[in-house]
Amino acid sequence: MAAAPVIDAHHHFWQVRRGDYHWMAPGMGEPLHRDFMPEDLAPLLRKAGVDATVVVQAAQTEAETAFLLELAAQTPFVAGVVGWLDMDEAGFGAKLDLLARQPKFVGLRPMLQDLADDAYIVRPAVLANLKLLAERGIAFDILACPRHLPHVVRALEAVPGLKAVIDHIAKPDIASGAFDGWAVNVASVASFPNVHCKLSGMITEADHRLWRPKDLEPYLDHVVGLFGPDRLMFGSDWPVCLQAGSYAEALQALRAILDGRLTEAARDAVYGLNALRFYDLAL
Repeated sequence: MAAAPVIDAHHHFWQVRRGDYHWMAPGMGEPLHRDFMPEDLAPLLRKAGVDATVVVQAAQTEAETAFLLELAAQTPFVAGVVGWLDMDEAGFGAKLDLLARQPKFVGLRPMLQDLADDAYIVRPAVLANLKLLAERGIAFDILACPRHLPHVVRALEAVPGLKAVIDHIAKPDIASGAFDGWAVNVASVASFPNVHCKLSGMITEADHRLWRPKDLEPYLDHVVGLFGPDRLMFGSDWPVCLQAGSYAEALQALRAILDGRLTEAARDAVYGLNALRFYDLAL
């Protein structure tokens, strides 16, 4: 029997001169203010034993989605692209149908964490367009902080068929040890059986200089207990993770905590098969 694929379900590419990364301030410097392209990631994947990836938008523009789809078409290891559209726009449906024709397009993500309106996801137009995603079976990535989760729950109640995934375990403030409020709200989200969770972005929410795998342990234990191994996916969040550690360190931190708690079948699910199924990837 062939080994189950290992899939990194969450990483980024960007090219600074494109100029549409709203979060990229001119003076921010290393490690993020430079290009990160497929040739930079490929050797890291080989060393880590990762077979395929899902690249996720990092700019709130249709141009960046087109850029990622072009890169994916040229990059065999990229199995899927999670792009961006304005979900509060009247022409959303027609644009979604055009994207859906692209072979490696697998989902959409608004950058909820960066929007002025914490309740953006429950605007009437956004809810109507979430229903279009649900009808078409297209995945929806939820980039949310703990403060957004009550609004996310309302959206999930309004669109019960939505195929959704919480990015970065909803970004609890691991560095400060904040837990209780996040824990309650992420449990509410996990109560929807169609919602998955990405085990990604955690080292970036920890203390960038002093974090240890044990700092992530209570947060991981909580989401594993809530979602179970069939609704969890590994994601590196590279290159954002470089603020706190290397690609290998992000993966090793997860493995140090998780692998001893899971059966071989559950590990196969978390590290690849769930992403394969959720995003309907063609490997």
